[in-house]
Amino acid sequence: MMQAFGDLSRRARHAETDRELGFVWVNDTMALAPYRQAALWLANEGVWCLSGVVQVDANVPHAQWLDAVAHHVHALEPGQGAVRNFTAADLPADLASQWAQWWPAHAVWLGSTHAHIKGAGILLREEPWQPDELAALQEWADVWWHAFAALHKPKALRLRGWKDKLKNAFAWSPDKPWFKQRRLQILGALVAVLLWPVRLTVLAPGELVPAHPVVVRAPLDGVIDVFHVQPNQQVKAQQPLFSFDEMVIQARLEVAQQTLATAETDYRQTSQMALSDARSKSQLGLLAGKVEERRAETDYLQEQLARARVLAPQAGVVLMDDPSEWMGKPVSTGERILRIATLNDMEVEAWLPLADAIALEPGDAVTLYLSASPLSPVSATLRYMAHDAVQRPDGSFAYRVRATLDAKTEHRVGLKGTARVHGQWVPMVYWALRRPWATVRAYLGW
Repeated sequence: MMQAFGDLSRRARHAETDRELGFVWVNDTMALAPYRQAALWLANEGVWCLSGVVQVDANVPHAQWLDAVAHHVHALEPGQGAVRNFTAADLPADLASQWAQWWPAHAVWLGSTHAHIKGAGILLREEPWQPDELAALQEWADVWWHAFAALHKPKALRLRGWKDKLKNAFAWSPDKPWFKQRRLQILGALVAVLLWPVRLTVLAPGELVPAHPVVVRAPLDGVIDVFHVQPNQQVKAQQPLFSFDEMVIQARLEVAQQTLATAETDYRQTSQMALSDARSKSQLGLLAGKVEERRAETDYLQEQLARARVLAPQAGVVLMDDPSEWMGKPVSTGERILRIATLNDMEVEAWLPLADAIALEPGDAVTLYLSASPLSPVSATLRYMAHDAVQRPDGSFAYRVRATLDAKTEHRVGLKGTARVHGQWVPMVYWALRRPWATVRAYLGW
């Protein structure tokens, strides 16, 4: 028996997994004492291992009955590491009635010797257990449970384990005053956490945009002929930006100039004839009006020709798309072509979804986490939040939010990311349940 005990102890020490240890217990313990069946039961995980079975199915009747028996015996166990014989006579009638169906007559309970693991090994056979066998099994159980505690990692998500932990945590202790009861302490801590004030924050897509850009629009109806600048190019005031096709305007101007010259010639001839002809004198007023009309048309076309060359109204950076898309494209008066932004004149623009339109006031904090540089957030202060929602290109509606930068940043205009908007202080329970409660109300209507 000593040799068998040494072999089993060595196998327990060299086992690599708790499953291997369980196999050793239910199948190889026979070297110390003969038995017909063996089982390993853990209080928080149920029937863990059975002799002659590769994998235990917790839903079969045998496993469910064994689990119920083990819970009953465990409740009667005198202490940690207990070793005791038990038979059907030690069980309630409903459990004892099924003993003969599943087990032989005599069973021995070898309780866990480790404080953090509740369970037992159960051995069964037809003959009664002898004292020398129980002593050997007790020594072997002590070695085995020590090895099992080192390898076994309990299933933390097991419902029964959490149920027992919660039951113990909320148990009422009659020997303690009410203010020292664990139940009240836990409830008080939970209430304090739920009422703890936190900042109500929401997330929204945001980007860096020019704070005060100058919008350059088409000054006339026509076709853009050439662009003199490129996107993100720095320009000076009065620097050419783009030009319209001048051929049509130039042709109309030449015709208007010729018509003006003809009208002026007619006026001079008529004014000379008016010295001797009263009829010619009466036509001078009409001819003078035609001259002024032709001169106004010429001045207008000359102004149009000058406006066909668009100049930069101020120094800054050109913000636009690909210039080739504008080449040869007819545009209307007032149509936006590009923007010019002053260097370092930026702010944060965010689009707050309808579901996240919390109460915001000017001066609230806004933090922009750029996708291109997530480790360098941009801090800003809320300037305003629009009252009306605007439809976005993706079809959704959102409120425009603008925030002034707290300090200059090296990031360029146009970088996008996620903006965190900080609202008012609210209890943590409101912060956690705001969106779920809104979803429930939207579906249920209350």
